[in-house]
Amino acid sequence: MLNHSVELQGRAKRPLSATQRKLFQLLFSMVALAFVLCGCATTDHRPPGPRAFDFQKDTFAFANELVWEYHFDANGKWISHPRKPRPDYTHRCFVVARSARQFFEHARFDPAQPVADAETYRRLIRRVLSTSPQHVLAYSDRGVIPGYADLHSFSAAQEALLKSQCGPAWQSYVQHGHWRIMVPFTRHNQERMAAQLVEDIKANHPPVAHLVRFPHLTINHAIVLFAANQTNSAILFTAYDPNNPKTPVTLTFDRATRTFTYPANDYFPGGRVDVYEVYRDWRY
Repeated sequence: MLNHSVELQGRAKRPLSATQRKLFQLLFSMVALAFVLCGCATTDHRPPGPRAFDFQKDTFAFANELVWEYHFDANGKWISHPRKPRPDYTHRCFVVARSARQFFEHARFDPAQPVADAETYRRLIRRVLSTSPQHVLAYSDRGVIPGYADLHSFSAAQEALLKSQCGPAWQSYVQHGHWRIMVPFTRHNQERMAAQLVEDIKANHPPVAHLVRFPHLTINHAIVLFAANQTNSAILFTAYDPNNPKTPVTLTFDRATRTFTYPANDYFPGGRVDVYEVYRDWRY
């Protein structure tokens, strides 16, 4: 979405104090432990999906827009300015990423049928999005979207309707997995996460990844991963960024350092990020 960091969190760029970080980490470590202990026996019983996520077909034609413009100043400092004119569809990276996953696993498209009226599409969109993103529907149980071949063409033709139905910005703020950012990310955790993401992609379940740098506010963003190229030194994840629907982006996991990195773009200066998967189970 945006630099969901600065833009979602009041544009304050100063990290929390050491005392505040310790208190927050202690509190949320206790919460996290309870979640992990309750959910440690959870296994993924989802059957493999019928096909892989296709960037050209399974993404929205419109972008989650940025409220702020970001760049390095003459001193090399990453700064921001309000975008003018102010865009009208913002703060929705989690909304767009989640909705893309839901359309991929809860809907099917039939271009042979005639284009329907707005009320029919509104009802079908609500049906798709009312099914939890943690669940995968059998192909025969998926809602049929008539008149279009895929989500990309559907969203290009019905942009205003989809924007009004996919969800408000507050759903990005209160995504219930946000508690995880308060718990320290270990290198072992990130190594396990990389393996989990690869397995999800192999099973045709494109994971929604939350990218963070807490307590720094340089990024707090959601993307959809749909391919993984593994080498001896790294895993190169190909992803759909809701902020940039025109081209895929790459999230890299370095095996030696057990660290994820995300490239520089128009809302993030580039560098290390911590990653975890959201919308996978009841904890996240």
